[in-house]
Amino acid sequence: MTAEAPQWMTGIRRRMDYGWRYRGAPTGLLSDNAIVLGGNSDESGQLMAAWGKGGFPAACLQCGTCTSLCPYEFAKDGGGFSPRRMVRETQLVYPPLEREESWLCATCRACEDKCPRGVKIADFMMALRGVEIGFALDTVPAGLRRALRNIASVGNPFGEPREKRVEWADRIRVKRFTRGMDLLYFPGCFAAYDARATRVAVALVSLLRMAGVDFGILGEDESCCGESVRKAGAEELYLTLARHNIARFRERGVTRILTTSPHCYHTFKTEYSSIGGDFEVLHHTEYLAQLVREGRLRLGASLRATVTYHDPCYLGRYHGVYNQPREVLRSIPGIEVVEMERSRGRSICCGGGGGRIWQGAVRGQRLSGFRFDQAGRTGCEYLAVSCPYCLSNFDIGQSPGGSSRTMEVKDIAELLWQAVCVSG
Repeated sequence: MTAEAPQWMTGIRRRMDYGWRYRGAPTGLLSDNAIVLGGNSDESGQLMAAWGKGGFPAACLQCGTCTSLCPYEFAKDGGGFSPRRMVRETQLVYPPLEREESWLCATCRACEDKCPRGVKIADFMMALRGVEIGFALDTVPAGLRRALRNIASVGNPFGEPREKRVEWADRIRVKRFTRGMDLLYFPGCFAAYDARATRVAVALVSLLRMAGVDFGILGEDESCCGESVRKAGAEELYLTLARHNIARFRERGVTRILTTSPHCYHTFKTEYSSIGGDFEVLHHTEYLAQLVREGRLRLGASLRATVTYHDPCYLGRYHGVYNQPREVLRSIPGIEVVEMERSRGRSICCGGGGGRIWQGAVRGQRLSGFRFDQAGRTGCEYLAVSCPYCLSNFDIGQSPGGSSRTMEVKDIAELLWQAVCVSG
């Protein structure tokens, strides 16, 4: 339930159409109440800060819980980034548009989980970005603009041709999905075009084959799921991508989808359903845990290693998937799982969510370095991950604080396949 508008807003709704405005012009972004961002003399200083999904910024008590729990606060690398201040500025008629802060948020929801008023700060950030995207403002980060152009033109943020999307799969003869198959594997853009993430996809395919799973991929028909696009505020492009993918799924008779990306997982599981995309969606750690429980994977020889696991935001805080990844790790003979000082719902974001993975900003990399330091302090040999964004960020942003770099970053699928190979 959204909060009621404060008394000082009386009369504004009578004078204005419902929807977001910026500099006096409609933005096309609708909400439960009129929102005026900037504007002419009549509108200047008048702001009704609301959005349909999550309550008014006016509901914010300014307690500062959000800022104190933000990963930038832990890493001391946000240049003073403060969600509390941004909401306050919006309450006081000065929304933080055309500033870098709008693009720093990684939508990790650490703030939302503990907000005493239930303010949906990630939705607030998305709404601000939607205005900047809609008005083509120069503050949209260059790397993100490039990724959005690439996605719009060729269906992936890397700007690579569609036919290259399946090169990795063709090398190991992965079948195309056909009606009647049990499972569609949706590897996503990273697995298709990033060499490091491709190794995870290959490991997972090998495990699925060993377990006798009947699966296939879309191939060249696959497009970006659109998660980063939506978090960047480009709603129309997101809807185009989502409808394309849903149409391809339906044409092939897809009912179950497996993905290695928590971001694809969240989008398919939660957001596609609002436009008719109802599918059973599984993250690969959930499915691997099921295969292990059913005895469909041969695990015997010991790896003799210590592992710490990083909970990705879009799998953990967004969907509460904490146990299955650890279940898979503990099923590997010889593996000892050691928890970091902040784990599960208290995990620190890697900095890749909310479209930040495509921005290439130095600040965003510092979050992963801070988290890598936390993992290093466990003394483990492996840092296990279950997200391509985390994998990429930990690989390129390791340890500005000087932790041991002998710790190897691996996806859970890679560790499990390693154990299977040793056993074989």
